[in-house]
Amino acid sequence: QVQLVESGGGLVQAGGSLRLSCTASGSFSSINDMGWYRQAPGKQRDLVAVIRSGGTTNYADSVKGRFTISRDNARNTVYLQMNSLKSEDTAVYYCNIVVILPPWSRATPYWGQGTQVTVSS
Repeated sequence: QVQLVESGGGLVQAGGSLRLSCTASGSFSSINDMGWYRQAPGKQRDLVAVIRSGGTTNYADSVKGRFTISRDNARNTVYLQMNSLKSEDTAVYYCNIVVILPPWSRATPYWGQGTQVTVSS
């Protein structure tokens, strides 16, 4: 059983900042990719940023230069620092963590419960 707990969402004015965090707990051997997705009302869930186990990162074009993804492997936690927020960043943000499950070392993705980010203009 693997659980993900997200925190850090809220209401912020345009130009402001928020920091999201997501911590994994449970029975797994290790963690591979850790990422953040977002879903606005009436739209599909899209990738925001991902950080690989080796530290390589990828970002959606819409957030490059404004958002930074990082991870703390000792705490099984992934962060998303969001700066210069815009109204179009308003969405529910979900973390996605790929864990390695024993005993067969199977890579399995898990989703967080989602946290609302609302940017007022």
